[in-house]
Amino acid sequence: METEQTLPPYRRIHEGAEAGLPRSAPERIGAFLTVLTERPVALYAAAVLRIGYGLLYLVFLLREFPHRNEIWGPGSPWTPELARQLFDQTGWVSILTLSDGRPYFEACYAAALITSALFMLGWRTRLMSVLFAVVVASFHARAIFMTDGGDNLILLMAVYLVFTACGRRWSLDARRARQRARAGKARSSSAGLDAGELRRQLSTFRRTLTAVLHNCGMFVVAAQVCFLYGSAGLYKVQGGSWGNGTALHYVLNLDLFRPWPELSLLVDEHDVLIAVACYLTVLLQVAFPFVLFGRLKYPVLTMLLGMHLGIAVLMGLPLFSGAMIIADAVFLPDRFYRHLGHLLRRICRWVHVGEAGASPRGEPALVPPQPTPSSP
Repeated sequence: METEQTLPPYRRIHEGAEAGLPRSAPERIGAFLTVLTERPVALYAAAVLRIGYGLLYLVFLLREFPHRNEIWGPGSPWTPELARQLFDQTGWVSILTLSDGRPYFEACYAAALITSALFMLGWRTRLMSVLFAVVVASFHARAIFMTDGGDNLILLMAVYLVFTACGRRWSLDARRARQRARAGKARSSSAGLDAGELRRQLSTFRRTLTAVLHNCGMFVVAAQVCFLYGSAGLYKVQGGSWGNGTALHYVLNLDLFRPWPELSLLVDEHDVLIAVACYLTVLLQVAFPFVLFGRLKYPVLTMLLGMHLGIAVLMGLPLFSGAMIIADAVFLPDRFYRHLGHLLRRICRWVHVGEAGASPRGEPALVPPQPTPSSP
């Protein structure tokens, strides 16, 4: 993964804003194009998407490990031959159908586990992002009729993350880049002027291409989430059960989506709560694309987090809920993640200091008073 380089300050662009003077439309467009082509934005959010989806798919594969042969392997009722016949109509492809042998399938499954783990850790992220997208697409296409909707979103996000610089933060690549910078391995070359100028031009082109692809990829991710919430809310508005506040009542009584029937029946007893949850769900989903540019998005994202946790527990759809919760993280700014990182480090420091200053029995250690130096 390419390391982030220090970019020159764009004082000319921000001069008018800092002085409080209104900028014209061409200046605003120029500032937008400068940010688009020179500086990757939302790097921490991209790292959260990488870590979240890599971990989620790794847990998903480990959870289905005992049933892997019945879902994706040669022992599946949806045989590889049936899958290939469907691929001829839909255009899908899967590495799992290249061979019908059990050893080949086991090797592919082990490779999928390793790829998900390395993608989550951010090791050779550019390569791992491509392999992760291939893995998700292959497993999704192999058992396309055994999905719950969550893997559809993971597939889309895996493809979008291929174009982002999601390994610039909180990754092994970023750690390796910092170590190289500290060791002073990045030295200026002693080649001729022409070769040095060519290298600078190639470096500039690579940096610009990386920034454009990353920013466009993150914009598509955000647009995908907005479209998903907006379309879901508008679709619910058309239904009579959501209008009269009874939709969740019917959902809680579906045996297919009731992992804990006693809990579902307990929640279903509160009619007013069910009606309020119905109206609030529709309101949040319809209003979501319109509250993203203000502070109102924070309480909206918090309520959506609670909604997805409820879906995971009451409907037994943890993969779908996890995919949506991770996707919502794209709308949190980098300063939020930096502050969160500082807070976690401070908590760890307090815990370490507390453990170091405690006696073996858990009581605070007594430190003898130090003599104060006499004044001269």
